[in-house]
Amino acid sequence: MKKATILIADDHELVRRGLCAVVTEVDGWRVVAEANNGRAAVELAVQHQPDVAVLDLAMPEQNGLEATRRIVAQAPNTRVLILTAHDSEQVVREVLDAGALGYLLKSDAGHELVAAIQALLDGKPYFTSKVARMILKGYLGTGAAAAGIGVTLSPREREIVQLLAEGRTNKEVARRLGITVKTAETHRNN
Repeated sequence: MKKATILIADDHELVRRGLCAVVTEVDGWRVVAEANNGRAAVELAVQHQPDVAVLDLAMPEQNGLEATRRIVAQAPNTRVLILTAHDSEQVVREVLDAGALGYLLKSDAGHELVAAIQALLDGKPYFTSKVARMILKGYLGTGAAAAGIGVTLSPREREIVQLLAEGRTNKEVARRLGITVKTAETHRNN
């Protein structure tokens, strides 16, 4: 296999170590950075410009969805692979809309991680078989997503929801994002 640089982002140290061990077993591949939250993942992706960023979806500070958007915008040559336990069609659609090229369920990572990263390195998308079936089903016009049912949040609203989900108050969110409390409340209500 050709040389490749990879960023690993997951808030669980044990998972990161396991992913790093699998990745570094491949000749020519090396992990250039590790992050334990979404904000750090974006900063490290911009700094190191890895070939592939493997991101957990549920991370503190900034979730993998928003981190994907920012990495795609700020490090456009980095391909994003989402590695998560979430298999909802709505989440898959949001991740794809954000610019991720692959979606791998953690339950399949043990035997599919190397293949998924290699596909992204080759410029091809990669989806766990369950996710691929879900995408195909949606493409064929079945399910609520095909009917356009669902809520789409703005990037700022997603950021605020993430901080609120972490237990922060409106005042803390406002201070952290440099906005007024009223603006934070308005976004929260939306």
